[in-house]
Amino acid sequence: MKIKQYRTQFIKELSPLYDAYEAESFFYLILEDKHRLRQIDLALNHELFFSESDFAVWELLLAQLKKEVPIQYLLGKTSFYGLEFEVNENVLIPRPETEELVEWIINENKPFDKTKKLKILDIGTGSGCIAISLAKNLPHADVYAIDVSKKAIETAKRNANRNKVDVTFMFQDILETEELKCQFDIIVSNPPYVRNLEKEEIKKNVLDYEPHLALFVDDNDALVFYRKIASLAHNNLLENGQLYFEINQYLGKEMIDLLGKMDFINIDLRKDIYDNDRMISCKVSKTL
Repeated sequence: MKIKQYRTQFIKELSPLYDAYEAESFFYLILEDKHRLRQIDLALNHELFFSESDFAVWELLLAQLKKEVPIQYLLGKTSFYGLEFEVNENVLIPRPETEELVEWIINENKPFDKTKKLKILDIGTGSGCIAISLAKNLPHADVYAIDVSKKAIETAKRNANRNKVDVTFMFQDILETEELKCQFDIIVSNPPYVRNLEKEEIKKNVLDYEPHLALFVDDNDALVFYRKIASLAHNNLLENGQLYFEINQYLGKEMIDLLGKMDFINIDLRKDIYDNDRMISCKVSKTL
């Protein structure tokens, strides 16, 4: 079958679940991954075709997409902040909003990267996307990362190797941690923050396939991770050190109140590209 002909069929079969633009983007992602062909290649050569074995692979992928399995899991990779990351069922798929958090940290700390050896801790690293992106763009920094999932840590280590950066990964349950072993210039975390009451807002491809351990918190204590990490930050941020969080879009005011009551200063709440309260930073008020 000619590839151009199959493209029309592929998009049509996905149309009940995805809009045409998204279905088309899936098609070209798979085309490039499986055949090293780009959209321009197909436009320039209408006679390109799939063999029977090619067609069988595409039909298997199509069947999985109809079940709303994320395309990133089917391909086993995704892009984040200009880098390529392995993703699987043990880690969340990195979001564009998290790229904004990384951009914020890099922009604020790039001037210091050559004048001092920044020490950075990423708590709840998952695929390692935050820690690895920071290590790549702040090359003089010492970067550490924690996760409660051993399989996530294994994935993150492979991603560090893939992107040729040094990150020290540690298996650790932050909620059970009484103290951190050293002090840091930057502590950053994108912890679980989706309340169970918000599950109805979550798309099926996320709810059914991404790890709930990294997504959800109890409705009655939605800020449990933030409170714990902020408490640890009091004793483990160096002078002028900065704490950064990605947050639940509905809990911006609650986060400001929490950090204020814990004596943090310079609290800065920012919106993401979708105009949602999504990230916050602050400093400890005391000089350590």
